[in-house]
Amino acid sequence: METTFTPVENSLYLTLAGRALDSRAPRPVLADPTAEGVAKALGYDLAGAPLVKSQVFDIAVRSRILDDVVRDFVARHPDAVVLELGAGLDGRILRVEPPSTVDWYDVDLPAVTAARRRLLPARPNAHPVAADLAEPGWLDELPDGRPVVAVADGVVAFLPQDVLVALLNGITGRFPSGEIAFNSYTKFHVWAIRHYRGTGSIAGVVANPGFDDPHDPERWDPKLRLAGEVFATRAPEVALQPLAMRWFTRLCGRSAALSRRGTCVLRFRF
Repeated sequence: METTFTPVENSLYLTLAGRALDSRAPRPVLADPTAEGVAKALGYDLAGAPLVKSQVFDIAVRSRILDDVVRDFVARHPDAVVLELGAGLDGRILRVEPPSTVDWYDVDLPAVTAARRRLLPARPNAHPVAADLAEPGWLDELPDGRPVVAVADGVVAFLPQDVLVALLNGITGRFPSGEIAFNSYTKFHVWAIRHYRGTGSIAGVVANPGFDDPHDPERWDPKLRLAGEVFATRAPEVALQPLAMRWFTRLCGRSAALSRRGTCVLRFRF
């Protein structure tokens, strides 16, 4: 099935490939067989994906961390609203399996949303939202008055700083309470994306300058409070890596500064 995306939309292939390749591993981190099925339906050649094993691990770990954020939140708030910001072709709702009392909104650009409708199983409480995160107004269509958990997997890099700040302000202004979690991009990450061969396909569409202080979002939105930094270097799944990579990752995990140069998920409450 041929699907044509813009360069920004094409970025979804990297995370899709990471989840799919992880599912093929003898000891997968995420174990998401849906990802491989979607890749196959798109005709995407996983053998040609420009990802090394460490990148596959990072993509799978950050997805697992964000899954856990949502699971934990909806367990405490069974009436929650879930926002998947820049949903891509991720079937997170299929992994989390929230109760029917939760309303789940997968937000992405129209072409991606149309592909989601074709390629991913429907759920009664899942609502696709065809919208540009940079455009105002789409939040106004969502139910307010309920707690919200918003997650963004790999999306922040493609949002200009003013758009990211406006998005955070919009969520905290629309809902009475909740959590926002996303994998952060430091200035080093942005430099690496633009210079590393494996991420060359997205280098031209990276729009965020990155930020090094995890407390910066608290300054952009006074309602936010940093509730945690979750480092991939300290994830229990590190034990699944080959010996040399496991040793190196655990060594880096002793330092928060070094760990921030790798995959890090920030979790905020308001």
